Formats: sequence, C-alpha cells, structure tokens
Amino acid sequence: MWFRQRKLCQNPGMTAEITFPRQQARTLRFSLGTPHSFAIAPDGSRIAFLRSRSGTDRVNCLWVRDVASGAERVVADPAVLLDGASEDLPPEERARRERVRQGGEGVVAFATDSAVSLAVFTLSGRLFTVGLSEGTVQEITSVTGPVVDPRPDPGGAHIAYVSGGALRVVAADGSGDRALAEPEGPDISYGLAEFVAAEEMARTRGYWWSPDGQSLLIARVDVSAVVIWHVSDPASPERPATSMRYPVAGTANADVTLILAGLDGSRRPVPWDTAAFPYLTSVHWSKQGPALIQIQTRDQRTVQVLTVAAGGGTAVLAEDRDPAWVSLVSGTPAWTATGSLVRVVARDGAYRLMIGDELATPTGPDALQVREVLDTGEDVLFTASAQDPTQIHVYTAGPAGVAQVTTVPGMHSATRSGGVTVVRSGSLEWSGPRVHVLRDGEAAGEIGSHAETPVLTPEVTHLTVGEHALRCALLLPRGYKPGSDPALPVLLDPYGGPAGQRVMSVRNIYLEPQWFADQGFAVVVIDGRGTPGRGPDWDRLVQYNQSTPNLEDQADGLAAVAAAHPCLDTSRVAIRGWSHGGYLAALAVLRRPDVFHAAVAGAPVSDERLYDTHYTERFLGLPDEHPEAYEQDSLIADAPKLRRPLMLIHGLADDNVVVAHTLRLSAALLAAGRPHTVLPLTGITHMAAKHEEVAENLLLFQLDFIRRALGITDPA
Repeated sequence: MWFRQRKLCQNPGMTAEITFPRQQARTLRFSLGTPHSFAIAPDGSRIAFLRSRSGTDRVNCLWVRDVASGAERVVADPAVLLDGASEDLPPEERARRERVRQGGEGVVAFATDSAVSLAVFTLSGRLFTVGLSEGTVQEITSVTGPVVDPRPDPGGAHIAYVSGGALRVVAADGSGDRALAEPEGPDISYGLAEFVAAEEMARTRGYWWSPDGQSLLIARVDVSAVVIWHVSDPASPERPATSMRYPVAGTANADVTLILAGLDGSRRPVPWDTAAFPYLTSVHWSKQGPALIQIQTRDQRTVQVLTVAAGGGTAVLAEDRDPAWVSLVSGTPAWTATGSLVRVVARDGAYRLMIGDELATPTGPDALQVREVLDTGEDVLFTASAQDPTQIHVYTAGPAGVAQVTTVPGMHSATRSGGVTVVRSGSLEWSGPRVHVLRDGEAAGEIGSHAETPVLTPEVTHLTVGEHALRCALLLPRGYKPGSDPALPVLLDPYGGPAGQRVMSVRNIYLEPQWFADQGFAVVVIDGRGTPGRGPDWDRLVQYNQSTPNLEDQADGLAAVAAAHPCLDTSRVAIRGWSHGGYLAALAVLRRPDVFHAAVAGAPVSDERLYDTHYTERFLGLPDEHPEAYEQDSLIADAPKLRRPLMLIHGLADDNVVVAHTLRLSAALLAAGRPHTVLPLTGITHMAAKHEEVAENLLLFQLDFIRRALGITDPA
C-alpha cells in the first residue's frame, strides 16, 4: 500500500511514533538547530554564529567556532542569562521579528565590532555584551530600556541602540549613556526602519556607524501622515486593539530623512529631494569611500546612489532608470576594497553585476541573474542563477573574471572575511542546510546542524513545460506505481508571486508537498511568470496584471504535467496556498472552476487596495492612475462566481496581510449567497507556522477539507 500517514521517527533518542505534521510544527519547519547568522573575524581566527541546542529547542544561543581547531563553544546562553525565565519582548522587537519572519527565541540577532571580538545582543529588552575571545558576558544595566537593535561601533568603544524612539549611545563599559537623537513627537522615531523598508526593501536597520566610530547616519521616521489601522484579537475583548501605521497602496508613506550625528553632539541634516525620492532603500558606510545612500522614486522607476560628505552634503554618484521598475538587490550599493562602486543593473535581459563602470557578469547564453551581493573586497562575492532558475550558486567577480564557488546542484549562500568563507547550502541530495567552512578556498571543516531529520524523504520530479518554459515539480505518493495503481486526484501547491519561488533544487522545500502526496494526491508545484530567478523581462510580464498570467500558468502548467503523466486525474483538482499563494488559490476557483474544483486560501490578498505601497505599486502603479489594474486583480467582484468549495484561513493578528482581506471577501460571498468556509486563527500573525499546535492542525484541517470537497471517502 502506497498511502502513508504515520512513520516511526528515526532520530536518535526518539522512540514514539510521530506524524510529519507534528514534527514539522515543533521544529519550525526543521529550522531549529541549524546554524545561521555568521560573523567571521577579519584575521580568520573565529566564527560567531547562532544555533539552538536541538531540533526542537526554539532558544538560540550564541556560539564561537575556532577555525583552526574546529572547536565550538557557547558564549551566550539565554537560559542562563534570564535565569530560566521566558522572554518579554518590547513591541518594537516583536514588530522587527515579524518583518524578518523570525520564529525563534533567545539570541535571534547579534552585532559585532569590526574585529569580531565584541558582540552585543538583547534579551527581553536588556542589553548584553560578550567578549568572543574569552566568552565573558556582561549585562549593561545603565542603559535606558527597553533596548532594541544594539550595534557597537567598528572599534568596539561604544554601543548604539534604540529605546522609546530615540537613538542612544553608551560606552562599552556602561558609562555615559545619552541620547543622540530624540523624537519630537509621538509619531516620530530615530534609528528604526519603517514598515515598508523592513517588509519590502529588506532594509531592517535605521542607523549606521561611521568607520572611525565617531558619528552615525540615523534615519528619522515620521509616520504622522500614514493611515492608522487597528489589529485586534476578538477572542480577547479585554485587550485593547493594537494601533499601527500601515501605508496602504495609494496613501501616504512615512516621511524618512537622515541626520549625521556625532558623538561630540553635532547634528547635520543629510539633504536630498525627498518629495521626488521618498524611499531610502539602503545605506553603506565603509572605510573604502564616503557613505553611500540609495534612494528611489515613488513609482520605483528611478534609483539614485548618493555620496554623503563629512559635513552631511550629498552628491549623485549613479542613477538607474527603468520604464517598469528598478529592482532592489540586497548588498548594493557598496564599495570594493579599491574604491569601485558595486551595484546590480538590469541590462541585456539579465540582472548584471556592475563594478565601477564595467559590467562584470556575462549576458547571452552564459548570462547570470544576480540575486544578492554578499561581500565586496578585492573581488565581489555574490549569488546568482544561471540557465536553471531552480539553483542559486555563489560566485566571485573581479580582475580575474567570474568564477563559480559552489558546484553541487542546489541553493547556496555565503559569508566571507579574512580568507575564510562560510558556505550554507541546501540540495535535493540531503535534508536541511549544510554549512562548510573554507579557508583560502580549501575545505576547513563543517559547522554541524542539530536539526531533526524529517520522517519522510521527498521524491520529486522537476519538469519544464509549456510556451513559457514553466518550472514545475511533481510529487507522487511514495511507493505509488503509475499505470497499475489508480489515478490520483491532484493538489496544486503554489506561491506563484514575484516575492518567492517554490520550485527549487532543495529537499526541504518539498517536505510538506510530499506529505500531502502521501495522503493520496499527485502534488504539482508551478512557478509562473514573475517568480524570481529568470531575469527582468520575465519579472515584468506581470506589470499591471498579476492575476491573468498567474492563473493561466497554473492551468497551463497543470495540463502539460498531466499530459506527460496520465496518472493525474484532472477531474479532481484542488489548490492550496498562503499569502500570494492563498490569493492564487481563491482566484483559481473563482475564475477557472472548469479546472480547479476546490481551494484552500490562507491569508489571501483579496484586494490589492488593502496591501502596502512599495510592493503593490511596483506592479500595479498608483490606484488613482491605474484603477483597472486593481479591479482586474481584486477577488471581491468575483464573489458571485463561486461554484466550488472554498476555505478561507486567516490569522486575526496578521499585520502584513490584515484579516480584512478575508473578511471582505467572505462578506461579498455571503452577499452573493455563495457558501464557503472561514477558519479564523485567534492571536495568529502571518507566521502561523511558529505556533506549534496551530501549524500541525492546519495541515490536518486542510487535508480533511480537500478530501471532502473532492469526494474522497477512501484515501487509501
């Protein structure tokens, strides 16, 4: 029998049976126990990193690895530092973790001086320092708490942090705590990233130290013009609603400016045309050149790189324009060791690395789609996809040309300093990430993972189908015999949007799809037009209309996969997804009930007018200028068309895709007399997976709904 639901967990020390849904939930999708967040000493002697003690322990400890010997030791253990007490997070830290999708606990982030000899971090809003050589931890109690995002200056003499909306500085020995910038009103803060910067631009910081440690660039954020939204928990009426400033599409953004503040008390404004360029997308400050800031227009079609002089004045260094939008690439702009500007530009059908005035990566058949810049030294370390977008490799580019660092098929990233490179890799060949240490390009050990081994191993087939060469993945029940066993009902499991890929050469991505397959489904995952990894021309195929190509690609991809694999029963097709995937699932049953017979839509963006400015306006423009685009992509007007079973799931505390998306769609369905199911998740945010019981039962509820909707009474 090929139908499986339970299997004995084969991890050492575990003797009881465990279901995959339970294991995935308690391991935070098998992320617990994996090493991450690496900082390498410039002399190549040690590596600081985070890791919990086991695959079910949510509390991250700070570890140090000696590169020469490979010995590892814990230098900061939250259980000891908090005397076993649970964390009590300030609201700013909760919001920061939500923006970066951080589900772990304990030391979830740390910052070091340039020598990686001093590390600073917070626990429950308290400030701690640790000497990474000797492992001595101290709490600085003289600060004004609660402390958020502490960072030492490059020399390790002072620590800057945010508290109560003020940017403050204290000496590393705890003396001289003072404010460098204090808010002038309740809607102003210094040193924190605003919502769209953290959620959509990957800028989670709001201040930056100078290389000499004598001054800082500090973001001043004024949200007084931003719409106030209220997120409440109706199951706890005794608790007040949380008010937040959410810049919904077409409305005012936060007013973001910069000041240059010195430890001597000086303050200078950093001028640019904020009316024309309201977005501060990134800041880079290193000893190789003056501070760099990157700014962007509201329509996102123009980006400028400015230099910041010692007195705070600015000058335009580079500009990039695009008739659709200029894509932001993490790690840029930056200086190389020789003072050349590094950025990524869309040229010749590819996202190309530019060093100085030269395009450093190839175009044509050998084109690389640059994903992220990781380090800039004598050469540039970066990630990119070649012809296969399901793989991401690490490369270098410099005077000697472009060289590929990683070769094993999969998804790789890296951190580099002092001749030491830490490479984090995922592949179809193994479970979870593996972390290798290279010294001068040669293997120098592996940083072990404490993550659990999943109780199932995906068996995935990758396909490329259709006129758009869609990348697809097919998973069948393990042990299923096509041609002799009965045909399988189909479950599509997409994300399908510009923010993420689902079809990758990484085993752990397919754990959940394989579990659904083992319940008696052929699971198909399709990355349609606009998903990352295939270049600017591909990305722009969803401008002003995401819904049509998104849905066409799911339907066409399904037809092509079914034609190649007749074991798929296309008379019984369900679709499920979360966030954009939830939107796509609801869209499928509303507009193509001839193909899709049931849907589970988790946290769907049912109306783009309710989503944030930077993401939504990039693809659809301003609502007043392109109302037809918003009408085209909205699900609300399609409510009377529903003829198939639809389950809507939403966390009531979601502050990214607010529950109003589901409630308004449900109201429209009710008004049209269309039966549907709504599953509200009390106290749950957009990260439902971080809540163990919720994450486990969500899978089981979805499975039950899909079976009933497709008329599956005997899953075996």
